[in-house]
Amino acid sequence: MTDTLESREASTLPPVELREAAGAVAGTGRRGARWWSGVGLVLLIASLGALAWTPGPLVRPEGFTLVTDFLGAATTPSTDGAFLAVVGSAAVTTVAYAVLGTVVSVVLGFVGGILSSEVWWLEGRHGAARRRATAGWIAVRGTLVLPRAIHEVIWGLVFLSVLGLTPLVAVLAIGIPFGAVTAKVFSELLDESPRRPYRAALAAGTPRAIALLHTLLPVAWSDLLSYGFYRFECAIRSAAILGLIGAGGLGFQLALSLQTLNYREVWTVLYALIVLSAATDVWSSAVRRRRASGARPGNPVIRGSLVAALVLGLFSLWWVQLDLSVLVAADTWRLAGQIVTDAWPPTLDVPVFELVVAALITVAMSVLAIVLAVAGGAVLAFPAASTGAPTIGRRVRVVATRAVLIVLRALPPPVWALLFLFVMAPGLLPGAMALGVYTLGILGRLMAESVENLERRPQQALQAAGASGAAVSVYAVVPAVAPRFVAFGLYRWEVTIRETVVVGVVGAGGLGLLLNDQLTSFDYAASLTTLAVVVVLTALVDATSAGVRRSVR
Repeated sequence: MTDTLESREASTLPPVELREAAGAVAGTGRRGARWWSGVGLVLLIASLGALAWTPGPLVRPEGFTLVTDFLGAATTPSTDGAFLAVVGSAAVTTVAYAVLGTVVSVVLGFVGGILSSEVWWLEGRHGAARRRATAGWIAVRGTLVLPRAIHEVIWGLVFLSVLGLTPLVAVLAIGIPFGAVTAKVFSELLDESPRRPYRAALAAGTPRAIALLHTLLPVAWSDLLSYGFYRFECAIRSAAILGLIGAGGLGFQLALSLQTLNYREVWTVLYALIVLSAATDVWSSAVRRRRASGARPGNPVIRGSLVAALVLGLFSLWWVQLDLSVLVAADTWRLAGQIVTDAWPPTLDVPVFELVVAALITVAMSVLAIVLAVAGGAVLAFPAASTGAPTIGRRVRVVATRAVLIVLRALPPPVWALLFLFVMAPGLLPGAMALGVYTLGILGRLMAESVENLERRPQQALQAAGASGAAVSVYAVVPAVAPRFVAFGLYRWEVTIRETVVVGVVGAGGLGLLLNDQLTSFDYAASLTTLAVVVVLTALVDATSAGVRRSVR
């Protein structure tokens, strides 16, 4: 049981992003740190002030009865045979969507990673050829920014409008944005690989593609596979979220049960989702753990996982009966063309002031969510960390804390948002709480891993000098992990700003709510404007987060 719950969430960050986050640990950058600390404090105060935009009282006391009923049903989930069969089928559908979406993302990431890598365009080129190659490199990387910045729920809503209710909607909605992210990571893996063999092959006249495939690819390939298993872990959650907008699977069943307020059925679906998320978490962590220890592809776990992935892929194709002919159907292209025509030029269906307010609420939502997640994650990281003597009490504490973290991150943000909307007025607060609780589950495990990986000698020196446990924590543990905690929080803030769209879809406010209203009313020109604002906000948050990390290196 302990091994099952000790899946290393810190490894869910790809190697490149882990190294980027770890860079925040080095150096002091006191002037930059003070500047950004002041900016962060101003953002937090402004975000708290934004709660005043919520009309009426923030908390609805009458909703606590619903919460009590909901929590009370946790001990008596529905065990009706027919419903269990439906849930089982929905769980298989969710896994199938995740598997096929991951396959698409790995294929796109492989091709896009090569075409967006610096070594593909610039290595071995000089003068005018290098300038032309630089323009191509920038163009490819710029092209990948847009699909990466748009959340899979938005892709799902667009594909639903074009393709209708078909399994291809979920597969493409997961595969395209995940593929763009995978391409970014894979390109960085290629760029960071040792280049001497590649340069030698180019100098000998070997074609660029063949040289890359024989020199750089073998070095980065295993990391790409490891990252693919991480993406599968994320795809399970994304598949559940897409179900909430009608794509099928566990999310769809969850939405139906919530609409009828059948809480016993809701908990049956939630338990299925938690078990599914925990199982994929354990599987992907086992693969990454062996990859991190230097295991070769012939390792039984890695080899068995590759075989299982192949079988799952073939089974998923059969299960969902994926029909690719819809992509070349005349109606599909007619609808796609109509959407493009309707969307351009972009327009505003709300006053500029309202759009700006929605954007500010979105930023405030992300700030409050990440502050809650960092604070909560830091508190739970220490009891979740497997350190010290393996006593029974410590093991129980670790297992219990990690079980809580798994539940927090297993439930998608829209589900948390719906629960908070029971007792909170629609708007900023329930969205921030939903994203904060979900992100807490992720950061808590990341931070626990940081505590486990600390250098033990400073602690041992203090203990040998007679320092108390509290003194060891204050002087050796907290100062060592605090910079890394901040780095992980900054990384997740970049993700959270995109996920504000998800909770907006279920009515939590901000740009997500506005965008959902525009898409459901088929106002594509206004949707394009709102989406552009979301992309700009994402870019600004990414740039701010990167600036903070650079300032403290």
